[in-house]
Amino acid sequence: MFRACYARFRHCASKEKYISRVSLEANPGRQRKSVWGLKNEEYIADFCLVSRRTLDDYEYRIFNYHFLLGADWKLCCHKLNIDRGTFFHDVYRIQQKLGRTFRELEPHALFPLDEYFNGGGRVKPDEATPFPVKTETAPLAPVIKFPIRRAA
Repeated sequence: MFRACYARFRHCASKEKYISRVSLEANPGRQRKSVWGLKNEEYIADFCLVSRRTLDDYEYRIFNYHFLLGADWKLCCHKLNIDRGTFFHDVYRIQQKLGRTFRELEPHALFPLDEYFNGGGRVKPDEATPFPVKTETAPLAPVIKFPIRRAA
């Protein structure tokens, strides 16, 4: 999940700014007001802010150097003064933590990218309203008995 979100983040960040797409979204509610938005810029901001709020300071430093600034593992290990094994364990832990956060974020998760960019959002299934089922037993028809002839 994290890798899909990160790939979309890099795609949005590498686009030319004049190519940005403006979208009109209808908000549910009584007044049904529509809102204009720049989805690519909103996604970049959400990706960075959610990551900052989710990770602690040490994890965010690794995330910042490696994912946001694009430093390779050698430079990150030198800058953070850690060995290679610890660095990759921390990177995998960060990916797992952020992937789960991006998926479970409420009310608008970052992971289903088509839901984020195309609207729609998550719709909770309607809860079944319990209603008593009243069925009457049908009266049984009288059993007809035919006389049995004995065969000789």
